Amino acid sequence: MNSSELLAALKQQAEMINATMREDLTTIESPLLADIINHAIFQGGKRVRPLLTMMAATLIGPPPADTPRLAISFEYLHAASLLHDDVIDHADLRRGKETANKIWGISPVILAGDFLHARAMSLAGAVGGRAGMEIIGQATAAMVEAEFLQMQIAEEIIPDDANYFRVLMGKTAALISAACEAGVVHAGGNAEQRRALRVYGTNLGLAFQIVDDLLDYLGDPARTGKAVGNDFQEGKMTLPLINTLARADEKDRDLLLALLKGSAAERQKQVASAHGLINKYQGFAVARQKAQDLMDEALSGLKIFSDGPAKDTLIGLAHYVLNRDK
Repeated sequence: MNSSELLAALKQQAEMINATMREDLTTIESPLLADIINHAIFQGGKRVRPLLTMMAATLIGPPPADTPRLAISFEYLHAASLLHDDVIDHADLRRGKETANKIWGISPVILAGDFLHARAMSLAGAVGGRAGMEIIGQATAAMVEAEFLQMQIAEEIIPDDANYFRVLMGKTAALISAACEAGVVHAGGNAEQRRALRVYGTNLGLAFQIVDDLLDYLGDPARTGKAVGNDFQEGKMTLPLINTLARADEKDRDLLLALLKGSAAERQKQVASAHGLINKYQGFAVARQKAQDLMDEALSGLKIFSDGPAKDTLIGLAHYVLNRDK
């Protein structure tokens, strides 16, 4: 399955997910709450998490009729986390548009995020039963813990890659893994199938973020929508930089650390220098190989499932994540 076929298949499924969410959200009575949630959910996005729930269920057989309602709980939780992230970060823009907190203020947006959390839990319990509640509850807890860990290590001059991956596990991979596992459980999958999709989702999420880190330095701004080296300008310790600091000699390591301690304006002028040092010490190559290794492990687990469109889509999605340019 090539990327065009994959995106076409996902788009068709995403329209079904959108329709399910629109129907579910008709119960909202507050016009303000409805406006904020519509802004948060229907301003773009590929619906990857609910689509993974649907595809994971389909690996077992024809999915139960109520699977889409379970699937949208993961989109709600994702949207809630973005609303809260933007409040925490005092962000004014997301995907090139004004954030909800910029438009409506902090208090209503926090409450809207809380509503989406509650609705996600309600759906997970009503449709997925005890197992669904446990899966989404554990993912939510992991996401919050990761935020606290990120704050804890923010002051570390050189965070190690173990902490980097611990944060990614909670902030990105936990929800994707939960979306996959919930689909298998809901369709009656066994423990081995459940474990395979949990590993697939975890590694897909980790690899996605590593590729994101690489695109920040190596991507085309016209495709990514971000300036080259934006993470470095903000002083973010992503995997290419962590790899480089671990491998560099003392002189180059001290140079990078001096740049990181400078102002954002000073770092902006030194993006090319940082890029050169990361390349010199194979920081990009090592990160790329890590993403590949994670995806190889993810795909190996899918061998236990019969061939079919759902399996082809999951394999295609893995290749797309590794090779994406935006």
